[in-house]
Amino acid sequence: METKRWFAIDNLQDKQEAIQAAAALLKAGEAVAFPTETVYGLGADATNELAVNKIFEAKGRPQDNPLIVHVATTQQLKELVSEVPPYVDKLLEAFTPGPLTFVLPSNGRCADNVTAGLDSVGVRIPDHPAALSLLKQAAVPVAAPSANLSGKPSPTSADHVWADLQGRIAGVLDGGATGVGVESTVLDCTQPIPIILRPGGIAIEQLEQVVGTVMVDPGLANEHERPRSPGMKYRHYSPDAPLWLVKGSADKLQQVVYKESQKGQRVGVMAASGTIARIEADLKKDLGASLESVATALYDALRMFNSQHVDLIICEAFSEEGIGQAVMNRLKKAASHYIE
Repeated sequence: METKRWFAIDNLQDKQEAIQAAAALLKAGEAVAFPTETVYGLGADATNELAVNKIFEAKGRPQDNPLIVHVATTQQLKELVSEVPPYVDKLLEAFTPGPLTFVLPSNGRCADNVTAGLDSVGVRIPDHPAALSLLKQAAVPVAAPSANLSGKPSPTSADHVWADLQGRIAGVLDGGATGVGVESTVLDCTQPIPIILRPGGIAIEQLEQVVGTVMVDPGLANEHERPRSPGMKYRHYSPDAPLWLVKGSADKLQQVVYKESQKGQRVGVMAASGTIARIEADLKKDLGASLESVATALYDALRMFNSQHVDLIICEAFSEEGIGQAVMNRLKKAASHYIE
């Protein structure tokens, strides 16, 4: 399959033509990658089962893993669900467009392979101008998981998408680098008290400021239950080399690096600025000084180590406050070993 690539970054006319071309393919039942404020998504018409199946085929994604549907407006979101609790309206006003996905009772409009046969559907309004323009132009709800091969690090640039999916999808809408860097928070809103199914770009502390009590689903760590949200069950975000998480000081990380280097391994290290400056290793990646910058840089760092052919990646363990909860959720799923 020929994969088209359109650029929707600078020139306004080029951007409009790119979005129109990508929207036409979505309406024709094809799978197209596009930028959001979190990561790049691989989209298809959520009401078209055959179109949605192209997502699973391109990614090699398990069929029991539900997809998130992207829409341009609150009204379009409500057209896909049968009930919206009052607290959801507060969250919609506070956080959308933005990296928050609402799991609500489905009214059956979306194809069965979007919901993986569940009676609920996850829907969000992305906060990215190209994504919103594309959704408005396509005029259909768009199911879109991350635009990468299943299990690999999520893409935060069109180059990442191209490396994974060229020849497997109809097109890539290049809107430059994404901002947040980790996927949306997924919130189960089918109960009186909202429940986080996947931590992401909106932290639990932010949600609690708007609606009070918010719970965290224990199924986040349960590998045996059927997933109610993307990211709950399968090992995700994995680089080619083994990833070890190390909790402790820079000296502790350096000890681990030295020990493995003595075995003849080429070792890469990724850590926050204050830690990485004190580390010696074959390859280093500075993830920035704040948890927000760590989130933005995370997936690009994992892909960088893939291209540099290291034998082992060692990563600093971070605080789980704020967006750090989402960062550590992704790292724990990617890691094969955790040293405390």
